[in-house]
Amino acid sequence: MKKTLLASAIAAATAFSGAAAAADNMPTVYGNIQLAISHSDSDPGSSAVDFLDNGSTLGVKHSHEIAPGIEGFFKAELEFDADDKAGNGGLNAFDEAYIGIKGDSFGTIWAGSDDSTYESAIDEIANYYEYASQNIGGSYDTGEGDLVQYSSPSFGGLQLHGAVQINGDSTTGGKSYPYQLAATYAVDAFELAVAMDSNDGTTSYSSNGADVNNENTYGARGSYTAGDLRLTGQFQTREDVGDVWGVFAGYSVGANTFALSYEFADGADSNEEASTVSAQALHNVSDNMYVWVEGYLNNSEDVSSDVDNTDLAIGAVYYF
Repeated sequence: MKKTLLASAIAAATAFSGAAAAADNMPTVYGNIQLAISHSDSDPGSSAVDFLDNGSTLGVKHSHEIAPGIEGFFKAELEFDADDKAGNGGLNAFDEAYIGIKGDSFGTIWAGSDDSTYESAIDEIANYYEYASQNIGGSYDTGEGDLVQYSSPSFGGLQLHGAVQINGDSTTGGKSYPYQLAATYAVDAFELAVAMDSNDGTTSYSSNGADVNNENTYGARGSYTAGDLRLTGQFQTREDVGDVWGVFAGYSVGANTFALSYEFADGADSNEEASTVSAQALHNVSDNMYVWVEGYLNNSEDVSSDVDNTDLAIGAVYYF
């Protein structure tokens, strides 16, 4: 009788151990619903009010140890529209999908669709805001898909980064291999980054549209973080396209964050200019929910027009 009880106890313990190991190896499921109401006004032009989905996603990710100091990982993030049921296709697009390997000694290599090396290193301001209707991004064309990327280990705060986009024969315009290179350096409260995009592809950023030209884009960014304060300045340039620069300040007070930025673009044609002032107030309601309000003042002018755009948006995000 005792042997039977012992055997049953061992079997139960083995089953529990196996279930626990299986649970530890399960992928992480995460997601969010982002909704917003916006008001836009254009002068000359008209005004509009909209209730919209602002980027709701559902994702899954996982990592595991291949060998001591070596880790394999994957991530897939799908998009859906939470605002309009009519004609809604459910999970109708995706944002990120990649697999990779990370090692203590050799760095990180990953392939698929993800924020590109140049974008991550330089283009902070345009990617910061929730609504981002009038922000001025850099003039780089290599998109977020078909990428193989690499980041080195940190050498005393210095990291080297690279990416190549593999466009096959079926790509619009044919085969091409645009690439990006970057170096980032972080020491204490300071961050410095420089990067370039070869723009050798035949399509514009993450689309099938025609590329502007294959002149390189060069960018630099400097950031300073002191406690709850973050300051950033960045500059980007591309021959025959123009220059873009911007400054940003963000400050957190308890559950609240406030941000203000100014961006300016000067086209290769001296008569082409655009500027945007962006402001944000964000409040963390809980560990899983926050609300925000953002305002944008934009002016765009060229030889034939001078347009003022004013946007105001308020939104809420629930995430897990």
